[in-house]
Amino acid sequence: MSNPPPLLAEDRPEFERLLAEALRDRTVLTALRAPGALTTDQLRIRALRDADGINAAAGTEYAHYSRLRESLRTTPPPPPGAEPTAPGLLTQLRSANGGAGLFPVLTVLTPILAWAAAVFLLLIGYLLRAADPDLALARSLVTAGWVALAAGVAAMAIGIVGLLLTAIRDGAAAAPAGTDPELAAELTDARTGWRTALRDRGLLPYLHAALPPVPGRERTADPGTASGPPAASPAGDHDPAERPDFSSPDFTGPGYTPPAFTGPDDVT
Repeated sequence: MSNPPPLLAEDRPEFERLLAEALRDRTVLTALRAPGALTTDQLRIRALRDADGINAAAGTEYAHYSRLRESLRTTPPPPPGAEPTAPGLLTQLRSANGGAGLFPVLTVLTPILAWAAAVFLLLIGYLLRAADPDLALARSLVTAGWVALAAGVAAMAIGIVGLLLTAIRDGAAAAPAGTDPELAAELTDARTGWRTALRDRGLLPYLHAALPPVPGRERTADPGTASGPPAASPAGDHDPAERPDFSSPDFTGPGYTPPAFTGPDDVT
């Protein structure tokens, strides 16, 4: 784009997250270990300072994402009592193939299963303890019940924190309430396209350009065009055309002078 839009303040946190992921790329980590390379903090500060220029590499995707997000925000919500818009084909396919994901399912099921097990173990353990206080099985069941109860509480706390972080991360990309699910899915696709373009065409090339080249990635010289004197070849590798013909009458060895021929007239 000739005039890419500047990076908005609401998208700065997303830029910083993608920058952190790019700094953990294998090729970037290898280049950071080279002598004289910038440190990770120096590289991060420089990239944050040049955020607008880096984002310009994904200007087309970012402009599409920004326009779509703004248009969805300015669209008035449906009037109260209106029937909800039927989900489009894209949303139906997403729901059928994508599902809710593993993390939300575990977030809901783990505390429920842990607490159910805790109630069962504590109930059986205390009943057995009431019948026989010295029974070792009763003590084991009570201990296991309290452990299961603590595990359920911990799982619930982890799930709440994870859901809060997910809500904060996706807050900027969330579609307004009452938005057509088809348009909301299109917004999600636009955001994904911008993130991918920013990482592949913006952040990674910028980081590679600011760091020394990674050994082994440079283009090696063609052996056929290498300069320098040719290597000496073994004696048995000479071209047969270049070998002297010892049977030839024209052959003269070092310091060899052929005898002068005298005819019959020169004999005295």
